[in-house]
Amino acid sequence: MTALFMEFRQMSTGAIMFHQAIADRLGLHPTDHKCADLIIRNGAMTSGRLAELTGLTTGAITGVVDRLESRGMVRRAADPRDRRRVIVEIVKNDAVECRMRDLFQGISDGTRALLDGYSDAELALILDFVRRSNAMSHAETLKLRASEGTAPPAVRKARRPAVKRRA
Repeated sequence: MTALFMEFRQMSTGAIMFHQAIADRLGLHPTDHKCADLIIRNGAMTSGRLAELTGLTTGAITGVVDRLESRGMVRRAADPRDRRRVIVEIVKNDAVECRMRDLFQGISDGTRALLDGYSDAELALILDFVRRSNAMSHAETLKLRASEGTAPPAVRKARRPAVKRRA
């Protein structure tokens, strides 16, 4: 089990360093890069939702969105379902999409080659582990943020202990 934990630590470090290198090539902060990725994968969302997904404060997300907007990668728009709300959406940019594809091509090809060595049953087990690991990691991130007082409001509210009232 120790060897497995050491490999997980190395995989985590490798992922962070890889995404730092990608962000550097794009002229972005790694947090901005990953927030843009969340919007790409999940679609347009409010800044509050992005804060919930990342565990960052809404203030920090405002800075992320400002930087991504200044780079022409996202825009703020009125929510079509509720015009009082603002959503953040990706700006279609063929040049950026092409650059991203090129930057990720090597790791994408390498991952496919690794996965090709597993049976369907093994892939199902790996998928289950990765999903459960992602959920656990996200929950731990939110717990850390909540304990330091930097969690998004929805997380702080959910973790706030009930107040006992005197009769």
